[in-house]
Formats: sequence, C-alpha cells, structure tokens
Amino acid sequence: MPLSKRNREVTLSKTKKKGRVAKESLVNAIKEGLEQYKTAYVFTYENMRNQNFKKFKEQLKSSSRFFLGSNKVMKVALGRSPADEARPRIHKLSKLLHGDSGLFLTNLPKEDVERIFREFEEQDFARTGTIATEKIELKAGPLDQFSHEMEPFLRKQGLPVRLNKGDIELISDHLVCEEGEPLSPEAARSLRLLGIKLATFKLNLLCRCSEDEFEVYREGLDVSDIESS
Repeated sequence: MPLSKRNREVTLSKTKKKGRVAKESLVNAIKEGLEQYKTAYVFTYENMRNQNFKKFKEQLKSSSRFFLGSNKVMKVALGRSPADEARPRIHKLSKLLHGDSGLFLTNLPKEDVERIFREFEEQDFARTGTIATEKIELKAGPLDQFSHEMEPFLRKQGLPVRLNKGDIELISDHLVCEEGEPLSPEAARSLRLLGIKLATFKLNLLCRCSEDEFEVYREGLDVSDIESS
C-alpha cells in the first residue's frame, strides 16, 4: 500500500532560514539614510493603520524617510554605543527604540517636523482590545440604518434586536462599550457597523538627534543613562 501524503516527513534542515536578507537590507538602508539625511528622530505611534500611515508619509516623501521594523535590527544599524554608532550621538536613539516605535530621517527644519507631526491625526474604527475612549450606549427603538437581513448578525453581536413589521428594533437599551474598558470582538464589530470611530491614528515625536544636538520631547522620560553615554 502506498504511503499516505498526509504522513510525508519534512526535513527541517533543508528549509531556508527566513528574514536574514530582509534584516540586512533594513540595516543597510538605515545606514545609507544616515548619510543622506542630517536629522534623525524616534517616534511612537498609536492605532497604526497602513492606509493612514501611507497618507502621512506621502507628504514627506520628497524630504524624508521612514523606517518601521524590528527594533533590535534598527538598533544594530544605529549602533548601541559610541564605539559602534553610525555617526556621533546617534546611538542614543537606540536606547529609546522600544515597543510601537519607528525611525524618521529628514532634512526638514525642526520646526516643520514638529508642526507636521503635531497636526496630523486620522480617526478610524477601533479594533478588538482597544481601550474605549468613551461610553457608547444605544437606546431602545428602531435601528433604521440596518436592513432586515442584518437582524441575525446583529443578534450575534449581542444586540437585543427583533424584527417589527420588517424593521429591526432594539428592544432594550444596550451598552456597546464602557469608557476605559477594552473592546470585545462583538463591541468592535458593532461600532464599525454603527459607523462610530473611537481610534485615533497619531504619531508622536520621542527624541531628535542632529549633527550637533540631542533632544528628548516626552516629559517625564528618564534619560539620565542616555545623556551620560
């Protein structure tokens, strides 16, 4: 009897190691960027959406460059200490590359960069697990924005609905989300259906490193070990 294809063994030693080429490419791109652009920033982001980020980058593409990726890889490109840094003081940025952060290289004046980052915000639908920024409660009554075909789906989201003469009706008040609490999958889907956007895509400057200056933007951030290095 022939062997079943389901039981075919795969030799892991023959599989290619993924990611190495991409990591080397990122390191090389950052090092090239540091030669091309005078000032480097570390920024953090909230509620990242690719479409919104692309829109933000578009207005800066002629004078700047963004890098998002593994923080560890970006730290390698910048250098972790004065001994291996790509250029003077740039290793200090490595110490602040944590979590949801990225690298921004530019030749724009400091004032322009600060204004552009400060002014850009885009509202979007919140995802599951996002902390609700306000309380959303629906009052009992007709939900005219939905067709009758939506009734079973709305019920699956936890909404107490019924059909009343072909129209969807909320038979009692319903709390979709509570301010300060994480959104459940059902709450996130309900908010999207209702057209309610509770998430704000925003980028915040954390620090700046130029040819002759290092500056931290966030108040209360402990940078004593950075300043001494």
